Amino acid sequence: MESSKTYLITDPIYEKHLTGPGHPESPMRYVSILDALNSLGVEEIRPRDATENDILLCHTPEYLNTVISDVQKCAEFGITDGSCCLSTGDAQICPESYKIALRAAGALLTGTDKVMEGEAQNVFCLVRPPGHHACSDTGMGFCLFNNVAIGARYAQKKYGVKRVLIVDWDVHHGNGTQEIFYSDPSVFYFSTHQSPLYPGTGAEDEIGSGEAVGTILNCPIALGPESRLKVFEAFREQLIPEMAKFKPELVMISAGFDAHTGDPLGSFNLSDDDFSELTAIVKQIANEYAQDRIISALEGGYNLHAIASAAKAHVRTLMKNPK
Repeated sequence: MESSKTYLITDPIYEKHLTGPGHPESPMRYVSILDALNSLGVEEIRPRDATENDILLCHTPEYLNTVISDVQKCAEFGITDGSCCLSTGDAQICPESYKIALRAAGALLTGTDKVMEGEAQNVFCLVRPPGHHACSDTGMGFCLFNNVAIGARYAQKKYGVKRVLIVDWDVHHGNGTQEIFYSDPSVFYFSTHQSPLYPGTGAEDEIGSGEAVGTILNCPIALGPESRLKVFEAFREQLIPEMAKFKPELVMISAGFDAHTGDPLGSFNLSDDDFSELTAIVKQIANEYAQDRIISALEGGYNLHAIASAAKAHVRTLMKNPK
C-alpha cells in the first residue's frame, strides 16, 4: 500500500528528563521506541520550544510559576538524578525538566503546523514527559504540561479549527485533558481506560458541563480477558456514531501503550495488531471528517518491549494511505 506523509516529531533532549532509579517513566522508553521506529524510514523533524504563552493556553500562571520554581529548587539543591518530585503531585523532575517539558509541548505545536499547513497528513510526537494527567493547575501522574491539550488550543487559536477530537486509549484516564475541556463544546474528549485504576476519574457520568454536555465520552472498562473486546466495542459502537454528529476538523491521539498485554501498570490485553486496528479506526474518522489530519503523541506505556512494538505498529498504520 502506498504511504501517506507522516513525520516523527522528536528530539534527543527527551532522554535527559530523569525520573530516578527504577522509575517506570524512564528515559529508556524514548530510546526503545526510537530504535523500533528507525526501520520504518519515517522522516524525523525537530520540534520548537513552546513559549510561556503557549503553556498558558491550558495552564494557569500560578501553576506555570510553580513548575519553574520547583525545577529551579531542584537545580539549586544539586539533585540531578530525577529523585525530586513536583510539589503538586507524583511527577519526578530534574534540573532540565522545565526546558524538556517546553520542548515536549512544542512538539505538538510543530506537528500541528506541519499537519494544518498540509506538509504532512499526520505526525507522531515521540515525547517525554507525557501530558494527559496534567490539569490546568496541577501536574501529576508523571506529567508536567498537557501536551495534547496545548496542541488542540494552539490549532484553534492559530488556524481557527472549530472542532477537535482527542482520542485517549491510554490504560489510565486522562483526567487532566478532561478537566481542561470539561466545559468546552469545541473539543470532544473520548477515553477508554481501565477502571478502577489511577487516577480514579473517568466515570460514565462525567459527560461535560454546560454547553459541553456530551462532548466528554468516558468508557471505563474492567480488567480481564474481555478488556480488548470492550475497547473495540467502545470505538466502534460509541466513538464512530458520535463523530457522525460532532464532525471533527482535526483529530489528536493521546497514544498510551500501557493497555498492551504485559504492561506493569495496567491489566489490559491489547496486542500490537490491536493498536494498529485502533489507529485505522481513528484514521477513518479523520479521513471522513478532518481531511486526514491526525496529531498523535506518546503518553504512557512501561514495558519497554511492548511500547516499542506497539508504537511501531501505530506509526506504520499512520503511514498507510487511508482506504
